[in-house]
Amino acid sequence: MIIGIPKEIMPGEARVAASPETVKKFVADGAQVLVEKTAGDGSFYHDEDYKAAGAELIATAEEVYKRAELILKVKEPLFNEEYKKHEVDLMHEGQYLITFIHPASPVNHEMVKMLAKQGVISLTLDGVPRISRAQNMDALTSMSTCAGYKGILMASNYLSKFMPQMFTAVGAIQPAKVLVLGVGVAGLQALATARRLGAITYAADIRPAAAEQAQSLGAKVIDTGVPAELAIAKGGYANKLSEEWLVKERENLKDIIKEADIVFCSALVPGKIAPILITEDMLKDMKNGSVIVDISIDQGGNCAQTPPGDVEVKHNVTLVGIKNIPGMLPTSSTWMFSQNVYHLVHFLTKDNKIVLDFNDEIVQSILVTHDGKIVHAGAREAMNLS
Repeated sequence: MIIGIPKEIMPGEARVAASPETVKKFVADGAQVLVEKTAGDGSFYHDEDYKAAGAELIATAEEVYKRAELILKVKEPLFNEEYKKHEVDLMHEGQYLITFIHPASPVNHEMVKMLAKQGVISLTLDGVPRISRAQNMDALTSMSTCAGYKGILMASNYLSKFMPQMFTAVGAIQPAKVLVLGVGVAGLQALATARRLGAITYAADIRPAAAEQAQSLGAKVIDTGVPAELAIAKGGYANKLSEEWLVKERENLKDIIKEADIVFCSALVPGKIAPILITEDMLKDMKNGSVIVDISIDQGGNCAQTPPGDVEVKHNVTLVGIKNIPGMLPTSSTWMFSQNVYHLVHFLTKDNKIVLDFNDEIVQSILVTHDGKIVHAGAREAMNLS
């Protein structure tokens, strides 16, 4: 099997889909690995490292796409300005693609249709189910860990005061108060990181089990007032709430948001727009110099005023809407991502070829296009195809 690793072309994307370590594993498994030159430079993995691991260095992305049977990427296919072609147009019929596609997202619908038309067999990493046997393939969880850690470091950087309690010759300075909204993987890492930095931590999640996990990390849990039977969807994820219950949740969060120095927003509903938990009126009541880091911004954001992809100060609060936070931690995020991808490819491979078991839950969850058709259930629903 010939595996291709092109350089990522999204502006500011420093990650790469394979590390020298995973290249060595692929080669040991019998694969040939093509790596576009300088593909790993942003993550501080260099050409000589890939060559030593057994990769063949390729001068152009065009050649990588032309020769490879399987393409591994971090981000979804985009328009390549250098070639004046979309990356999908560089692919060929029967080629496999593994990357984050987010096929249900409206902004990606045309690209998904292009993949189907081109005959590409595409598999999306954001579809990997959170089941025990898929844990080592779950790149979404890995990237959430990165976002939780780095997001709190960014917040502390923008914060106008110390994070830990400080004892000085002129008196004591109280520790910062950090509130985490949505205690999934990113939220738990954010809580742990804030606590390591000496902050007092608070957490809110409509799911009782998630709130318990936050409490185990030393956070004070804020009661959202949402009944468990309304809060939990299939698979243990958060459910979409009616506007009536969102209003009640905001009311219960209002006082702690007013007190918080940092609010880390990571409340998501799978396949839906993120719930608005902080309105502009609530933002106006926050402390001067406080910070909101809204990592749910890809799905609209938990704060109504968060600027997508940017950092702005509104009502004396710094709002961080940067979208690719894991990419700001490129060495660690690439290492984790590449391990996840290796385990997924290893799982899908039989006798050095990809063999898809359409009855397997993992394959059913990640398969987006096959045989010239869009087969991903979420994408089909979003596109009104079923």
